[in-house]
Amino acid sequence: MAAVETAYFQGLYAGCDDPWGLSTRWYEARKRALLLASLPNERWGRVFEPGCANGVLTLDLAGRADHVLASDLSQRALDAARLRLDAAGMRNVVLRRAVLPEEWPVAPEERFDLIVLSELGYYFDARSWACLATRVMDCLAPGGTIVACHWLHDFAERRLDTHAVHGAIARLAGLFPLVDHAEQDFLLQVWSRDSRSLARREGLA
Repeated sequence: MAAVETAYFQGLYAGCDDPWGLSTRWYEARKRALLLASLPNERWGRVFEPGCANGVLTLDLAGRADHVLASDLSQRALDAARLRLDAAGMRNVVLRRAVLPEEWPVAPEERFDLIVLSELGYYFDARSWACLATRVMDCLAPGGTIVACHWLHDFAERRLDTHAVHGAIARLAGLFPLVDHAEQDFLLQVWSRDSRSLARREGLA
């Protein structure tokens, strides 16, 4: 991510710990609930959330996981996330500052059962996002799941169309689509290395 984008995010958090209203807007709360309800497992082992912002979604993920790794390029966002997680008594989250994809925060041996890409991909150009998508796939555990959720409307800082963002994930070899939810405002999709639907996983079909 270029220095101009890094400066943009640092500027956002310079005046406010919640510049997008993640903790106050019903739109955000509903979207978050839909994302969480779309996950095929009730409980997860290891979760990775790049671009975690101030940790609103991170807190929900931590409640359903044994371990969460969350990263962001803004230290102020991470500080806000730490305060939120500590206030809730969540001790199963590691926060790392990283500028993606250059400063990939995942160790080569780390594998994750769930990777959450929320409101992140459109800040990258096509080449950088393809690089990040490949790294995401490399650290996805056998049977692991990827969820992507992104705003559909245009805005000044957008560098990549949301359908192109999701398309780069969908084209990765070895992934099977589980959820495809589109609204006027956002696109939510889930893929897994496990091709079975939730009903099949639970022996209902």
